[in-house]
Amino acid sequence: MDTITLITGANKGLGYETARRLREAGHTVLLAARDPERGQAAADSLGVPFVRLDVTDEDIVTNAASWVRAQYGRLDVLVNNAGINGPVIPVDQATAADVAAVFDTNLLGVVRVTAAFLPLLRTSANPRIVNVSSGTGSFTLTEQNGWWEPEHVPPVYATSKAALTKLTIFYAHALPDMRVNAADPGWTATDLNNFQGVQTVHEGTDAIVELATLPKDGPTGTYLNRHGAVPW
Repeated sequence: MDTITLITGANKGLGYETARRLREAGHTVLLAARDPERGQAAADSLGVPFVRLDVTDEDIVTNAASWVRAQYGRLDVLVNNAGINGPVIPVDQATAADVAAVFDTNLLGVVRVTAAFLPLLRTSANPRIVNVSSGTGSFTLTEQNGWWEPEHVPPVYATSKAALTKLTIFYAHALPDMRVNAADPGWTATDLNNFQGVQTVHEGTDAIVELATLPKDGPTGTYLNRHGAVPW
């Protein structure tokens, strides 16, 4: 039986490379993206279906889930990859509106999409959810590495990813029949960081692909990068 996999924010960067690799691994990949033109072009280049999905729009998310139900009847893997960087400014200059905008995509977007697709995931024999978080959300790594400069680690972005990792753990406990994990891609060269990262997108998707292909008895409630467990 095919593995039906939906990836948000998949028209470029980590999402696109995850789609390419999982398609190559034999998954039926549904490439989801906010922009219809860019999303369709990316899907066409991989030869996979395109699903319009803006994680900040409840109606669009609901319509996307309805379309997947009508076309496939279930979902096996959900990769919550869509995210934004937010303002690259010191935290004392950030406004509530700045924080709300980043959290609306990076945290609430995951809640909207997960809630909409949970009924479809529950029909899978091996449901998996991968939330693409970041090592910048790790309290331990932030202290160890002195990640305080906003031009290297935007504080609002990092805070949203810390919240996402915490949310992932709660999902894992609430959904014991699913494998729910957080992936830290590492510092990967994408347009999110103006291609300053030191890893390729292939390396950056290693943990995502690993967690998206877990067996039914695989780990859940973990926080991994390509080298192993990430400290909290």
